[in-house]
Amino acid sequence: MNDYGTRTDPHAQARAARQTPLLLHSLSCFREVFEVVYAHRPISTVVEVGVESGQVSGIYTELGARAVYCVDPAPTESLRAAIAGNPALHLVEERSPDVLPDLPVADLYVLDGDHNYATVRAELAWVLANAPDAVTVLHDVLWPCSRRDQYYLPSRLRPEDRHPSSSEGPTVWHDELTRAGFVGLGAFTCAQEAGGERNGVLTAVEDALTESWQLAIIPAIFGVGVVTRDEALLDALRPYRDSRLLYTLENNRIALYTRLLQLQFDAVAHAENADAMAETIAGQRRELDRLATEAADLRAEADELRRQNERLRAQLDERPATLADRVLRRQ
Repeated sequence: MNDYGTRTDPHAQARAARQTPLLLHSLSCFREVFEVVYAHRPISTVVEVGVESGQVSGIYTELGARAVYCVDPAPTESLRAAIAGNPALHLVEERSPDVLPDLPVADLYVLDGDHNYATVRAELAWVLANAPDAVTVLHDVLWPCSRRDQYYLPSRLRPEDRHPSSSEGPTVWHDELTRAGFVGLGAFTCAQEAGGERNGVLTAVEDALTESWQLAIIPAIFGVGVVTRDEALLDALRPYRDSRLLYTLENNRIALYTRLLQLQFDAVAHAENADAMAETIAGQRRELDRLATEAADLRAEADELRRQNERLRAQLDERPATLADRVLRRQ
């Protein structure tokens, strides 16, 4: 239930806002969409590919699923602990394209693993061929992965299933990748070029669909796609699917976030430049101090030479005049 605040507590919404992650990215934000799915068909078994922290896995059981198979080839210890705390959750430490045939046929498939064409196409093609009554929910069907592959472990893909990739990331402010964009910081890389064939999550979904299946896109939080043959479910999702309001808000969100990434990058660059400049100034000051010391030594040496010269002059003045001196003086 949303809390919009009251006259006596006007800051309720602000409190909720500051408790929200700066970058919304989790499928847990779509709980009410899953509630619609559960309301239109019985969901007993769920296969979840890409498990995040286990928070979303628990939602499926809260809504009524009896078994959730959580597919993650490299789970963290915190994820293991979260899954171990719920007997309905079953951790599957295998790659999704390899393990799907070994799992029970599910009523709901949630595909949120590797966001590249080859992986998503293989996952969805298997589901559509072997689970004709299932609903499939896919995350990241919109920017930045809709038409650009993202690779967590590209070595697991065949060379022909990979595009040339980069550690730089996309931004909405221009079409090229940039170090100031949505970068993986070592966790993932992105295809250098967007678009074309066999590139991106949405491209994979489009190519996997057959005539009997339909795709509903909810344009929020990187985009959620619902693949189903259930017309009633598609109608129930109409307030969310292809919403111009959600689409506008999402575009504004990613524009603001990538602008923030640019500002953070610039701030770090300015800080590094300031550090370099400070080091340069410190070096110049050290050099000036060295030159000042050297100049002081030279001045002291010059003073000593002047004193020596004055002593020599005095000694010459005190010396008895020679014949030559007397001759010179008369001249």
